Amino acid sequence: MSTPGSPYGELPPTDEAAVALDVKDPHEHHWFAEPTEPVTWKYVTGLVFAQFVFFVALLGPAIIGIGVKVQQIVPDDQKTSALGTVAGFGALFAVIGNVLFGRFSDRTTSRWGRRRPWIVGGTVVMTLAFLVMALGQNVATVTAGWCLAQLGANATLAPFIATISDQVPKFQRGSVSSLLGIAQNVGILGGTYVAQLFQHHMVILFVVPSILSIGAMLLFAVILPDQHLRTRPPRMDLHEWVTTFWLSPRKYPDFALAWWSRFLITLATFMFTTFRLFFLQDELGLSEDDAPAAVTIGVLVYTVALIASGWVAGKISDRTGRRKFLVAGSTLLFGIGIVALAHVTTVTQFYLVEALMGVAYGIYVGVDLALVVDVLPNPDDSGKDLGVFNMANALPQTVAPVFGAALLAVSSVDNQNYNLLLYTAGVAALVGALVVLPIKKVR
Repeated sequence: MSTPGSPYGELPPTDEAAVALDVKDPHEHHWFAEPTEPVTWKYVTGLVFAQFVFFVALLGPAIIGIGVKVQQIVPDDQKTSALGTVAGFGALFAVIGNVLFGRFSDRTTSRWGRRRPWIVGGTVVMTLAFLVMALGQNVATVTAGWCLAQLGANATLAPFIATISDQVPKFQRGSVSSLLGIAQNVGILGGTYVAQLFQHHMVILFVVPSILSIGAMLLFAVILPDQHLRTRPPRMDLHEWVTTFWLSPRKYPDFALAWWSRFLITLATFMFTTFRLFFLQDELGLSEDDAPAAVTIGVLVYTVALIASGWVAGKISDRTGRRKFLVAGSTLLFGIGIVALAHVTTVTQFYLVEALMGVAYGIYVGVDLALVVDVLPNPDDSGKDLGVFNMANALPQTVAPVFGAALLAVSSVDNQNYNLLLYTAGVAALVGALVVLPIKKVR
């Protein structure tokens, strides 16, 4: 029977009903049945709200805060290399943290559930790390703080995203993942506003939103009908721990192709967004005080376009059962937008291109996560497997700042070869669109 007033149908099983099955073969385990009942409005609301608040806390520092902090502690001619160092090392720790904590949450037998302890604990660690960054007075301290923040953030994100595989049936994944993508990007917008308002108050910028995110994740943990793993999994040997970071592309080709598509569009995105603040200063002539406001307005335009296209794309995907053409087409359109940035000469043109990219990325986030969950090798290992997939998010963030800084330096004594940077990012997005097409498991 459907829950009155709920657009998501029946209530999922309670914690007590989520009983793990006996493990007969550690390599072919199936601890929990794949979800078939619609998720409740409480779960979806809690998921979306927690995602929004968390990304306000995380992306305010990432998009503007780190750049502003770097400019406070290093000379102007060292800002791009210093920013590349902080962002690159932080992303490396994100790669490690997301996979490991995803695996840990898959195997957690806590009385509080598989996901809850990590979702809340990771957010607390992130908050403490942001305090270190806010108070740091040199690149080494800020880098160490960002690395710790990325570990904490990914200890939260890996099990948080894994709840979609745990709780959401296939026929709702497009709609739920589109809402999650919209919440993330509205959170990014909120983060840029916070960063703009408090760019001269580092403790408020870095720490206060993160404290609020602890409350949001606690609320989600209360709402979440978390699974309880009642049978302790077999002890993993060294080989199994090493392969935690790997899924064979030969054995799971669809997963591998989806991985490479995400890697390439993320690389394209961060090759620009890492240096967006400096792009507005160097190419469009904005001052250090005016550029953060332009970034905020650009993100606002981008996010409004994303919300509209993302929700529609998720609904179309669920109703038609088709995901590939939406992912490939949106990735291609996003690449066109990045190349167009090389030709903007005014702030107004910059905003128009941001709108185009917002439409493209909205379609992408409305469908891609649903596609990824559909091609996961084993739902019982969703935390680990999504952690491996999230390496396609984190690795480009490691590579993009360093690679981008190198491209900016080519034939440019002042490190401002933005045309080469943007055209290279556009090519990466084009290839990312093409590699989606051979996927077979998803239409």
